[in-house]
Parts: sequence; C-alpha cells; structure tokens
Amino acid sequence: MDSNKKYWKGLEELNKTPEFVEKNKHEFAEPIPIEEVLSGGGLSAKTPRRDFLKALGFGVGAVTLAACQKVPVHKSIPYLIKPEEVTPGVANYYSSTYDGSAILVKTREGRPIKVEGNPNDLLSKGGLSAQAQASVLELYDTSRIKDPQQNGNDSSWGSVDAFVKSELAAIAASGKTISIVTSTIHSPSTQAVIADFILKYPTAKHVSYDAVSYTGIIKANQNSFGKAVLPHYNFDKADIIVSFGADFLGTWISGEEFTRQYVSNRNNKSLEAKKMSRHIQFETGMSMTGTNADVRVAIKPSEEGPALVNLYNALSGTTLPGSKKLTTANADKAILLVATELKAAKGKALVVCGSNDVAAQVLVNAINSLLGSYGTTINLDNPSRQYAGNDGEIVDFITQAKNGTVGAAIFLDANPAYDYHSADAVKDALKNVRLKVSLSDHADETTTLCNVVAPNHHYLESWGDDSSVEGYYTIMQPTINPVNNTRQAEQSLLVWSDNAVKDYYTYVRNNWNTNLLAKGGLSGQAGWETLLQTGFVLAAPVAAGTYTFNQDLNAVAQTIQSQSAKLVAGDNKFELQVYQSVGMRDGKKANNPWLQELPDPVSKVTWDNYAAMSPSDIKRLSLDEFEVVEIEANGYKISLPVLSQPGQAPGTVSVAVGYGRTAAGLVGNNVGKNAYPFYTFSNGTFQTAAIANLNGTGDIFPLSQTQTHHSIEGRNIIREATFTEYKKDASVNSGSHGEHKEYDLWEGSKDDEIHARPVYDWVMAIDLNACTGCGACVVACSAENNIPVVGKDEVGRRREMHWIRIDRYYSYNDDGNGNAVTKEREIAKLDDLNNVTVVHQPMLCQHCDHAPCETVCPVLATVHSSEGLNQMAYNRCVGTRYCANNCPYKVRRFNWFNYWNDSRFDNYLNNEHTQLVLNPDVTTRFRGVMEKCSMCVQRIQAGKLQAKIEKRPLKDGEVKVACQQTCSANAIVFGNRNDKTSEVYKALQSERTYYVLEELNVKPGIGYQVKVRNTSSELQA
Repeated sequence: MDSNKKYWKGLEELNKTPEFVEKNKHEFAEPIPIEEVLSGGGLSAKTPRRDFLKALGFGVGAVTLAACQKVPVHKSIPYLIKPEEVTPGVANYYSSTYDGSAILVKTREGRPIKVEGNPNDLLSKGGLSAQAQASVLELYDTSRIKDPQQNGNDSSWGSVDAFVKSELAAIAASGKTISIVTSTIHSPSTQAVIADFILKYPTAKHVSYDAVSYTGIIKANQNSFGKAVLPHYNFDKADIIVSFGADFLGTWISGEEFTRQYVSNRNNKSLEAKKMSRHIQFETGMSMTGTNADVRVAIKPSEEGPALVNLYNALSGTTLPGSKKLTTANADKAILLVATELKAAKGKALVVCGSNDVAAQVLVNAINSLLGSYGTTINLDNPSRQYAGNDGEIVDFITQAKNGTVGAAIFLDANPAYDYHSADAVKDALKNVRLKVSLSDHADETTTLCNVVAPNHHYLESWGDDSSVEGYYTIMQPTINPVNNTRQAEQSLLVWSDNAVKDYYTYVRNNWNTNLLAKGGLSGQAGWETLLQTGFVLAAPVAAGTYTFNQDLNAVAQTIQSQSAKLVAGDNKFELQVYQSVGMRDGKKANNPWLQELPDPVSKVTWDNYAAMSPSDIKRLSLDEFEVVEIEANGYKISLPVLSQPGQAPGTVSVAVGYGRTAAGLVGNNVGKNAYPFYTFSNGTFQTAAIANLNGTGDIFPLSQTQTHHSIEGRNIIREATFTEYKKDASVNSGSHGEHKEYDLWEGSKDDEIHARPVYDWVMAIDLNACTGCGACVVACSAENNIPVVGKDEVGRRREMHWIRIDRYYSYNDDGNGNAVTKEREIAKLDDLNNVTVVHQPMLCQHCDHAPCETVCPVLATVHSSEGLNQMAYNRCVGTRYCANNCPYKVRRFNWFNYWNDSRFDNYLNNEHTQLVLNPDVTTRFRGVMEKCSMCVQRIQAGKLQAKIEKRPLKDGEVKVACQQTCSANAIVFGNRNDKTSEVYKALQSERTYYVLEELNVKPGIGYQVKVRNTSSELQA
C-alpha cells in the first residue's frame, strides 16, 4: 500500500461528517425479537421449496401454460409431452441473441431463468452486460401488454389486422407517407421484412433513430472517407488510447467488447510480459471509463472541441482556427505530452471521442489518420452495425407529421414521446396522423398516443437473427411460448403487407437458407440444425484498408469554435452535460428492478438520477449534499438533488438520461427526472451539452447510496503500484502490510484430517487491473441466487441484499513534496478532489479458513465445508447477526422481510409472474436469517455430478460461478486450488497477489491482484 495515498469510499468518510460518524456508531440495528420473527411467518412450516412450487402452480397462470403447452415451434423449446432431451430437474440451454451478441438461455421445465454469454461470441467471448443479465426478468413483467388493442380497448388479432390493412390501403391511395419509426435494426430478416413492406406500400418510409445517437460519427466518416459507417474499433491493438468523453468501457457503442479488448493489454498475461497499454481520459463528469484511466483530466464540454484542435496542432505542426488555451489546470500541458506519446505510437494509437458533433468527429478522423490508425486500431471495412440511426430523419418525420403529410406511423422499439427532446412536439404532430400503431410490448409514452397496439413478443419468445458487426450473424430462437396474447412485430408487418410468407419462422428460415447459411459454410436442414446449436456464423472478414484523410480542416475548426462558444457559461451559470448511466442506459429498461437497484459504478446511487457537481462548486454555492436544485436549460426545467462528485470538472453539472419515465410500468414510473429535453438539434445532430441556470431550493431529497454503508477504518484494503514500479519489482505492494504474529484456533488444522481438503479446495482470484466496476456480476449473482430487490427506502436503511458488491475507492497522491496528505488539507483544498484516482474492488464473502462468523454463531448456522466453502444452514439461523458484527469484510446480509412474499414489495419482484424466474436449485431465504455468497455451490455440485456420471475427474473451467461467467474482463477466476494446472492456482501464484486484511489471520479464500497504473510523474492527473 502506498503510504502517500489515502483511500476513502466517499466524501462523508473523508470529511468524517457528523451523519457518517453517527451512522457508523449504529451500523448494526437492534435485532428483531424472535417472537416477531415467528409471528411474521418468516419461519413458516412451509419450506422455501414448497413456496417456489406454489408459485409455479398458481391458478392456471399464463406463464405455466406458455411453458407446458404443445406448440408448433419446431422443437426449439420443451413440450408438454416430454421429449427425450428434457429431464425434469435438469437445465436445458438454447442459443439465442441479445443486442447482437450470441447468448445461451438456461431453461428449467420450460421456463427461461438465466441468460449467459456464448463463450464463442465474437464480441465479448462469453461476457454479458448488466442489461443483458437482467433481460430475463422482463419476460415475466406483469406490466407487459396482454392483448392487441384498438382505441384503448382490448381487441382480437383478426379485428386489428382487418382495420390496419384497410387503413393502410386508404392512406397509400391518398399518397400520404406511411412511416415505420424504429431504433437501429441490425437484424437481416427484420430489414428484409421492412423492405417487403415498402414494396407493398411505395409511400412507406423507414425512419431510424436512436435516443443516444452516433449520427455524428457516421456522418463524419461519410464526409472524410465516403463511407457512412460506424467503425469497428480495436482497443486491443492500441498501445496508447486517448478518449475525449467516450465511455467506451461502459455505454459507448460496444462496452463489453471494448472491455475485453482493453483488458487484454492490462491483465496478468500482459503484465507478466512487461507490456501494458496506456490510457488517458479527458472528460467532464467522472465516467466508469474515466475511473479506469491511467491519467484522467477533467475538462468542460466547451473545452472538448478546442482540446481536439490543440491536439491536432501539436501532432501536425499546424495552427487551425479555434486554437486557444484551456482553462482547466494542466489540460494544455497534458495535450502536449499526449501528442508526444501518440507520435511515438503511430500505427498502435487510438483516439476516440464521445461527441455527437460532426465537426468534432471529422477532426478526430484527421487525428487518427495522422497516427496511422486506419487499418489497425480502426476498421472501416468491417464496420459496426450497432447504431445506424439518423437524427435528421426523426426531426423530418415530426415536421412532416405536424404538416399533415404523414398518414400512418408505425413504432417499433421507438419511444419518441419520451426520448425526443420535445415530447410536446411529438404529441402535437401525432394528432395529425390518421393511423398510429405501436408494436411495443409495454404501454410506454408513445404507445399511449396510438390508436392501435399490436404487442410484440419478448425476445425470449421470438424467432429472429442479428448482425451487429459486418460478417457476424447470430440466430434468435424462442425458449418459451408467448406468455401473453402477443405476436412478433415482424409477423404483423408480414400480415399487413399481404406477404406470401405469413409465418415469420418460415421467413427467417428462408432468409438463412437463401442468404446467410452459406456465409458460414452451411446449407440445408443439417446446416440449420448446426446453426441452432452454435448460435452464429462468421464470414471471413474483409481485409481492413488504410484511409487517407483529405478534407479542409479550416472550415471544420471554425465550426468547432462556433459550437464551443455556444457552451461557454457566463457568471453564475454552469455547463450542463447529459450522459448515459451504465445501468439505466437510454431508459428503455426502466421497469427492470434489477437495473434500478444496481448501484451506479461511480456514485453508487440507486433508484434515482441526480445533478453531479464538483465539491468546490457545491461549497461555493453553499449547497448541502442532496439539496434539490432547479436546473434550467433550453427552455426546460427539472429539480434534482445534488451529489458531490470528486473528479467533476468545476463549473459543470452532469445529469443522466433514462430516468423520469411516466409510462414504464410499476417499477420505473416517476423514478428520477427526464433529461432528454436538454438535448438540442444543431448542425444535423443532437447535442448533449448546454448552458444551464442552477438554483438551490433548500429542500433535501436523500439519495440511496450503497458505498458508505461500511467504514474501512483506514485499513489496508487497496494496493496499487505504477507500471514503472511493477517492472522493477513485480511483487511491489503485494506483500503483507507489516509483520504480525499468527494465531490458530485449531492446532494442527493444516494437517488434521478433519480440515484436510484432499480433492477440492475452492478459491477465487480477482484481478483489480481487469475489473472495470461495471456491476454485471452483481446482476448475474441476483439472477442465479434468487436475491430479492428491496427498493429505494430499504437501500437507504442499509438493507440491500446483493451478495457481491463493487466497492469504489477514491485517492490522491502526496502534496507534491513527498508528504502525505493531511486531513486539514483534504478538507480545505477542494480543488484536489478534481484530480482523484479511483480503484474498483469486487467484495464478497471471502470464505475464510479461520472465519470469524463461524466462531460466534451460537447455533452453528454458518460452518466450513471440507472443500473450503463457508456455508449457511438457513433452517438453523435464528437471526442473532453476531456473524455480521464479526465479519471484517461486511459481506453478510440479513433478511428483514419475506421480500418474495411481502405485499410491501409488490412493485419489485413479489407477483405471480416474476417469481417464475427463480432458480429452483437455490432456496429462497425467509425472514430473520443471514445470507451471503455461497460461491454458487449449486453449480459446483452440478459440475461434480456431471463428472461423476461420466466417470471422470472434474476439469478446470467446468464450474464457473455466476459473477465469473458474466465478466467480459475475466477479472474473476474461480476453481480448485489443489489442481496445480488450474487457472485460479496460476493466478494466485502471481507476484501481484495479496489478501485483504490478511493481518487479521482469518485466512481468506479470495486473493486479489494489485492494481497497476501506467502513469508517469510528467503526466499525472
């Protein structure tokens, strides 16, 4: 541990605020009397297993029927009459697709209960985002539309089809436009269906837009190279990465794919070869990518354009218009030093920018051209199809609809009444549209304005395909019958256009037989069956070409100068940045409680968005933490609580979109405030920055954060080193923090047969250099282990139930003279908080060999297994919580309520459908007991059983715990320490390995690898 570094979880802990001190005095609330536990039904005579079976058998529920009835879906799901491949109690897995990534869907007795990444997926190699992990829960959402509707009333499909077809015929005859409004579609079959629809109705037009747009990049590539594409970036081929506001590890384009690429140059394998990429981040608000950067420089939105101009000048030796000194301290120096490093890494450098401004992206193209990035770190010949929306198209559609030239509007995966910057304009325009059809499966904000609703299937009920990257084609197949009386959107379009093929399965099959199977060297029925098993085909990629930039940059720089000048805030005003949060993204999944309760990777806030401001600005305005401020920009006004965010550029405020839904469902309605109206349409694209007035109201709106629930009391939790130090001594900062005498409660336990582990010794290794803090593991664990959602109020009471958490620690270095930072200086010099560094640390039950929880349990509810696992016997636990008091890692959770059956949690998971997502291999815990990470013991047992059936030893990698399986960065490795060839054994032998609080001699079973940053004294934020 660096003695010149001080780590803290939040400003409350750093400044020892009275509220923080008081809360930590009462960290453990009074226990519930045993009489209350018994009277509350927590220790019911019915076991959790029976409760689960009761949930499965409710009434004659829709989901039960969907899973069990015989259906004509060509043997893609289990049947009522059991086929040979279906065995009750044994999971089935089906290949499918989520957002362009190949996935595997786990089903039990016909019900999808878990989504996993396909290990052979081109993008993330088996990793999945938090949103993908949470997607299975949406299948069982009771807010989904149950039947087709006309004029607000339930109808039949026959009636809806007849009405829509007659209306479309009349509108086409009148010559008015039929607009199909969608978000980006990268499904070849869906694109073909829309093309066939347009052939039937020549006045039809496809309008594609994305709530969070990449039009600026696509148009810039059209201007620069004549290719209107979104490039495929290769972060794994870059030695130097410079990002201007692009959260490429989180929300920018393809976060899971970029994470895998990025970490490949920074993990154990790379470090052992003494190689590590270097990452410099210029940004306004602290993003997840910024927290992982080697060097981070906070700049204002108005400075992003000039910073790019200055970087180009430094690289090219020219002087473009708009060159100016940046106001942020050290930013100009950082630009010059970055230019020097980029020059030295030509051909292995990459500059990316999160701006949606065409001019800014053209300048980025010019910079990457100077660096020789095209053909190496940037691929224009095998482009990404993940975002292809055109901002101008949605603006034109609304203008034409308002003018009365649009006769019909069909909405598919598009909700402009929420995410367009002027909802009133959308509402007024749609009043003049004769036929308005929603293909949404939820009654969202746009659906409520439509006179026809033809509800779509959930993707787990659907046939389809995808192609997120050129040459990569994935298949989607249903894993359950439709839960409700819904119909796939593509089939609706086929019916309404009188297509010769009425069944969408047949349409997809024909498209693959004709066009796509051959790309993978497949054909016929055998090829189709192979596709359903593998999940994808991959065509040979086109050789990536080099491109020469040839465009007048003087005009581009002048445009950048003009755009930047519009964002410079005067006195008492702030520069507003609108961004996506990692969990909520664009807000389409706002009704998913797993995502709402997922702590933000940076702020650790759940269930709300907020106004992030620098600590110095909050002090200057005399605002209190969580004080509600009124933010006004572009004629729109909202009130949000302020959050003091270290690393935020002074003079700026950041607000996340994706919140403020009014028609999301029971969970997502009225959570946070809508920030989309802060967008402006300028120079052909939507801009995400503006000048804002900000005024305090005096009201306090507490935010529920998970980060400061436990104090580390200055203990030796985090260890990190610079890459320079690591190259000199690979074991730097990994050794024990001081000498300490070891005591053993069990004399001779290492050799005692009782404590011996002759076959399995389950342990884990976590690489802090690979963990980005995304939180996908948190959602994966919730899905696998039946972890309940408790809601904002309970999180505020420190009662979140997550078995794994991602702790975020801030720090900064010494005072420049080699002296440790003092408490007084920390508080007084708030500007230092603009230059903090961040480390993310997954924290879960450490499965200690000398577990403190085991020694204090009066009823032996928590015991150690012969395979090294700390286990819980729920039926023994009486809820004393002595174990939680005695755990130095604070990883044990107490069930205050019967979350799955208590009416107070009806909005979250307590309903007849969502309980069907429960994993039957894991008991649902009852009120009044402790629970914590089990290392997915059910997966361990399943792996051992399979090996036993096949009469062979268990192989390394056959058992993957849920958090490990979803991690795109491979930051978590689990396995048998007794196997000297195992990945986990090798990881724990790394010279970077240390054990958290090892001085306590609890002998944790999880080893961490020291965080290494590739920084230098010259360029250090």
